[in-house]
Amino acid sequence: MTIRGKAYIAGAFEHPTRKADDKSVPQLHAEVARGALEDAGLSKNDVDGYFCAGDAPGLGPLSMADYLGLKLRHVDTTDTGGSSYVVHVAHAAEAIALGKCKIALITLAGRPRSEGQATGTAPRVPAAAMPDAPFEFPFAPATANMYAMAAMRHMYEFGTTSAQLAWVKVAASQHAQHNPHAMLREVVTVEDVVNSPIITDPLHRLDCCVISDGGGAVVVVAPEIARSLKRPRVRLLGAGEALKLQMGGKVDLTYTGAVWSGPRAFAEAGVTPADIKYASIYDSFTITVLMTLEDLGFCEKGQGGKFVADGNLISGVGRLPFNTDGGGLCNNHPANRGGMTKIIEAVRQLRGEAHPKVQVKNCNVALAHGTGGSLGTRHASATIIMDRE
Repeated sequence: MTIRGKAYIAGAFEHPTRKADDKSVPQLHAEVARGALEDAGLSKNDVDGYFCAGDAPGLGPLSMADYLGLKLRHVDTTDTGGSSYVVHVAHAAEAIALGKCKIALITLAGRPRSEGQATGTAPRVPAAAMPDAPFEFPFAPATANMYAMAAMRHMYEFGTTSAQLAWVKVAASQHAQHNPHAMLREVVTVEDVVNSPIITDPLHRLDCCVISDGGGAVVVVAPEIARSLKRPRVRLLGAGEALKLQMGGKVDLTYTGAVWSGPRAFAEAGVTPADIKYASIYDSFTITVLMTLEDLGFCEKGQGGKFVADGNLISGVGRLPFNTDGGGLCNNHPANRGGMTKIIEAVRQLRGEAHPKVQVKNCNVALAHGTGGSLGTRHASATIIMDRE
């Protein structure tokens, strides 16, 4: 079975808030759900499938379906961290193709900024039952440290430089200046990035994503529903998902799970990296983008530094425009799970609804990729390819 042409994204909505002192997490879920459904021209009474992950409070879909007033015949609570929502789009398409539901709602929401969460510097306190806890927690692994290890190894193996990594942030800032909701709208230079304080060697402060409240939602529908709605039709072409684990400690830190999820998505979609007009790439850190682009096949392994340099990711300037909303590096990283926002901006681009200053001309095929977990330990990668019908 293939999902190619079996489902469409009919609605997408990104919450405009970046700090939600006055809202609860369930309320944020409800507000993004309403926004995506209104964007699609549907109501909550039309929804028969619901997808959520670990950010959903309480008993996940039980609590949220009750809170939202949904009557469902299919639910999915797959949790792969920040890539969950890219996985959910693929799983929704699979469920629709199998006749399990016709209108699937996917939501993300959180309040890490209001709750005072640090920018990837504090150790994640593991549950006692987690199998990795007794082996890793004594060494106080922090998110930023784990990504810094991958960056350092990539630099050692391939000669990647801090200045090359900085170009990822520069491109994101060039786009964010046009986004009125972006947390960081100031355009920065390579010098600004490499001169910002070191968070964990070799990553500087400006190599790290923002922490924000908010959320987002998308609505995935069956083809006949898409044709009945008065919205641009964003068709799902292919998807891939993969886990990269510890493998008994024999871990090469220079690649990500995208080496498996990407080829699977491209094969199902029947396109190649050369066909992609726009790419949404999870940007928890600048190194995440650089390595992911290599692994998805946009350049050879080890050539990511050269590929991202000199504005190659800037819309209207470079060969591969990326994260034209400013991404997690400048715009929004709700609940520390950025896969949802990657889907939303890809939908905007395919619809021609991105900001005019960053809208990619003739954007007919787009890719969205999510990463969940840590490049230095274990993570999940998910890739979706879409087109404008």
